[in-house]
This record gives sequence, C-alpha cells and structure tokens, in this order.
Amino acid sequence: MIKADNLSFTYGKDFKAVDDLSFHIAKGEIVGFAGPNGAGKTTVIKMLTGVLKPASGKAVINGHDIVKDPLAAKMSFAYVADSPDVMLQLTGLEYINFIADIYKIPEDARKKRVKDLAERFGMTDSLMQQMRGYSHGMRQKLMVIAALTHNPPAWILDEPMTGLDPSAAYELKNLMKEHAAAGNSVLFSTHVLEVAEKLCDHILIINHGKDLYQGTVDELQKKHDGKDLEEIFLEITGYKGV
Repeated sequence: MIKADNLSFTYGKDFKAVDDLSFHIAKGEIVGFAGPNGAGKTTVIKMLTGVLKPASGKAVINGHDIVKDPLAAKMSFAYVADSPDVMLQLTGLEYINFIADIYKIPEDARKKRVKDLAERFGMTDSLMQQMRGYSHGMRQKLMVIAALTHNPPAWILDEPMTGLDPSAAYELKNLMKEHAAAGNSVLFSTHVLEVAEKLCDHILIINHGKDLYQGTVDELQKKHDGKDLEEIFLEITGYKGV
C-alpha cells in the first residue's frame, strides 16, 4: 500500500539527503521508521506525501504514483507532519472542518468521526478554542484528529507521538493497531525503538539517507545477541560516543 522504489533526494548541489531507498508496506502492517536526527526520515516522508518531488525513483500510495497521479494518491492517505504549528488563528474545530472539506467528508460521517477521536484524545472541550492557545501537545493531538478524520487506507505519520501525554500516546497506538487490523497500513517515524518493538510488524532504519536495516525487531536482536535495543541502534547508526 505504501511503496518507495529507489527514492533519492538532493538538497542544493551536492547534499544527498536520501540515497536510493526502497521499501514496501503491505496491507495490515505497521512499520516504524527510525534513524538519528538528520537521517533523512522527514525527507522520505515528504516525498511519499508529495511535499517534495524525488530527484529519482518513485513513491506509490495504494497504487497511485504521487508524482503522476497526486490527487488520487493524496486522497488515499492521512498525513501528520513533523510540526503542529499551522493555522493557529483557527479554532480546533475550524481546522478539522477545513481538512474535512478538502477530503469531501460528508457531514454526518465527519461529526461521528470527530466526536469519537476528540473523546479518545481528551479534546472535546477544547475544539472551540483557538489553536494559538493550545499547548504543543494539544496542537499535536488536534493535527492527529484532523488527519485521521477521513480515515483513508494508508497513514503516514512523522513523529506523531512527540509532545503527546501518555494517555494520548496510548490512544494513538491503539488507533494504529485498529487501522492495521482492518487491513490498512501505517508508517510512522520514531526515535524510540522500544515503541517500535511493542507496536510494529517491521522496522526500517536509515542514516544519511541510506537503508541500514529492514525487518522485525526480533530479527535485529538476534543479529546483535546480548545487546539491548539502544545499544543496537547506536551501533548500526555509527555512533562513536564522546
């Protein structure tokens, strides 16, 4: 459902942020996307979602090439970006309705979905407030609610748990599991392999835009017997210490 074929992207003349990266996320899978800061995760996600055009290779979402058929591709995924600080002059509900209008979500279905998500994230009493008055965590929850309102087959989430309180993070993880169990796919970036271990079917680790590992956490630990996940992550990403 989410496929990257030999994706590459260069900033400026010679900084290669993503270098010939390929992966495939099938129906029913949750995949954690890990790597240190500056590894290229957000650049990959921006290519998958059409924010950036690949220098080479292609991204396909639910059978739609994001460059050749962008509208169909974008209608079939939910995207949570790496920053929740957008359109802060709007109330939470105004922002949700703005996104819902873009995706042409019928009024009845919209109200039901928003009510359910707002209750799960503890945002029911805050939707009529301007987002400029929200905390970072509240803005993050609102971005998740708005993105998931149209409930498309693929979810592409860039550090979606940053700033979330434990109850909101718990609900988001449950939503991911429910979405995958219904035959859909989820890709989310994270720095925390422990989260990926408990939640994901597979993990994808990159650094300097290059593929370092694709597979299960169990398989990764077997290759590095006796080491915990933090030690494994530091080793394969080339951390040398101080």
